[in-house]
Amino acid sequence: MKLIIENPSDNVVTLFRRAGYVFQREEAGEMSFARPLGRSGYPRFHCYTKSRGVGIECSIHLDQKRETYGRATRHHGEYEEKGALAEELLRIESVIGMFTRIA
Repeated sequence: MKLIIENPSDNVVTLFRRAGYVFQREEAGEMSFARPLGRSGYPRFHCYTKSRGVGIECSIHLDQKRETYGRATRHHGEYEEKGALAEELLRIESVIGMFTRIA
């Protein structure tokens, strides 16, 4: 799920910390944040952000469990705005303010 935060009231790190997310890393102009729901770190909400003009573009999903490796990489994430992810978007909106959803 992608969303745009237009004219944010603060910097991206402060906004996502307010929403309960932990900064993970910055790579190639993109910042990664996570909000674990379990003691093991999974499931967790995972968000990638990057600057976009006067706003912030965010890509958020729910990681159900750690990725598995073998012959191929498998990612166990939910990307559609339904269930827990829909509820999380409402929670984020109540903390940081309005944003635009992009399917």
